[in-house]
Amino acid sequence: MERMTTRLRRLLEAPELLVAPGVAECVGARLVAEQGFDALYMTGAGTTASRLGLPDVGLLGVTEMADNAGRIADAAGLPLIADADTGYGGPINVRRTVQCYERTGVAGVHMEDQDWPKRCGHLAGKTLIPVEEMCAKVRAAVDARSDPDFIVIARTDAIAVEGFEAALDRAKAYEEAGADVLFVEAPTTMEEVETIPRTFSRPTLYNMAMSGKTPVLPASEIEALGFGVVIYPGLSLSAAIPAIRRALAELRETGGLQASNAEMASFRDFFELMGLEGIQDLESRYAVSEGARVGFDD
Repeated sequence: MERMTTRLRRLLEAPELLVAPGVAECVGARLVAEQGFDALYMTGAGTTASRLGLPDVGLLGVTEMADNAGRIADAAGLPLIADADTGYGGPINVRRTVQCYERTGVAGVHMEDQDWPKRCGHLAGKTLIPVEEMCAKVRAAVDARSDPDFIVIARTDAIAVEGFEAALDRAKAYEEAGADVLFVEAPTTMEEVETIPRTFSRPTLYNMAMSGKTPVLPASEIEALGFGVVIYPGLSLSAAIPAIRRALAELRETGGLQASNAEMASFRDFFELMGLEGIQDLESRYAVSEGARVGFDD
């Protein structure tokens, strides 16, 4: 069976754009797989939101993030690219970070050149570490992986701090340090967007964060520009929030869910999405008694 790391590397090397919807938990992961996507992305901001109910300002550590990533990878059964923030320290910390993520079944991580505490790439207040320090962290990440196909993505947040040209220079240094994919965060103009994939010999990542900073483009245009992968980090949570709000507002105002029920997953749909059929197959395989087998009371 092809390893998830190998599959991700193959997808990144293909001429077609890899589209990776973002999720923060396992329900979203199963929905991405259900819709037939080839890979998915674990959002750091979404993980912080779902775990803590707080903004992405560097509040989670490596074990919390890697644990969440492993659960998502397992639920989806797809190659997972995961946010690894700054690597959670210097080069030695980065080695442990890569090893933690790799053991959970993640196929690749991205790591940024912010100082700690980091910020979401589309928020203000970011500060950067020196280029040389980030290059050492990239080399440490590459050295630490036990599977050579595990993908190391180097992200620079320099556009907002040092300007676009400095961001390109940083990303070039990270490419030379061994990064498999380059992630220049938060370009703000089409000229910047068009320049990024032309600058590097390795694949580049487009972050479709719906902050209004980066141009919102269809996947076909992102592919035509030459990017190798596009992530949609807030997709699942951002889509869910209005629906949850509507249902809660209806319940509070009317005491019922008559209008919202039409939009909700049915009981059967929910459990089928969670893989109940697979559990039923296993119970049959292991000769669980008929009366004890899980199923629907029709």
